[in-house]
Amino acid sequence: MTTSQPSHGDGRTQRPDPWAELRRSTQARIGLGRSGNSLPSRRVLEFQAAHAAARDAVHEPLDVEALERSIGELELDPPVVVTSRASTRSEYLRRPDLGRLPEDLSPVERADAEIGIVLADGLSPRALTDHGQGLVAALLRRFDGRYSIAPPVIATEARVALGDHIGEALGVSTLIVIIGERPGLSVADSLGIYLTHLPRPGRADSDRNCISNIHPPDGLHYDVAARTTAALIEGARRLGRSGVALKDMSRTGTPDGIDNAEALPHES
Repeated sequence: MTTSQPSHGDGRTQRPDPWAELRRSTQARIGLGRSGNSLPSRRVLEFQAAHAAARDAVHEPLDVEALERSIGELELDPPVVVTSRASTRSEYLRRPDLGRLPEDLSPVERADAEIGIVLADGLSPRALTDHGQGLVAALLRRFDGRYSIAPPVIATEARVALGDHIGEALGVSTLIVIIGERPGLSVADSLGIYLTHLPRPGRADSDRNCISNIHPPDGLHYDVAARTTAALIEGARRLGRSGVALKDMSRTGTPDGIDNAEALPHES
């Protein structure tokens, strides 16, 4: 039995694409090919579609009521909603400083709990809509009742540092800010977690720990992110601080650890 290579239709043999197998394991744009001195039209159109999706993700407003309902289905107190001093999305994008300051924290009552959770729209509200409930549910499963948790706070037009003001108002020991990350040309709905121990206004980025690229099935799975977060919380409580001095030890001595590939089968 003989096999033949696909043909271009003009008698020429089409060679196998050596990049095809690698593309199945990455969202990066690799081996795009060429058409004369340019890219093939299909690749140009793919790039334009990805760029449009990223722009849409930045400007799409967060459906706060829908997020309130989905978070309200979890075993937590009803969420409260706050906003930053950025009054519009345009101002939020032009004035990052306003996104770090609260407009009104009166809805936030002091809870004196161990853990506070802020769900912030950030630069991709869509990421919070797609993955917010699933990630919070995974965190609750991992915590398994070990910590007292303050009522969750939904923050709009928010930057990470807005969480410092919220954490201080809540009176929590450790704050988790779940925020929509800057969309890229491969991913427009990725979440990040920023963990700050003893949050208060004026904390620097070096005082935080970040877990990024949370967007199953292609990114980090909720359960993997939750495991890392729980390990960082335990480490922060022992060390008395978070940030550059705190390292992720979640993969050390944890035979029950879950690999990302095991958490959710890859969908091609």
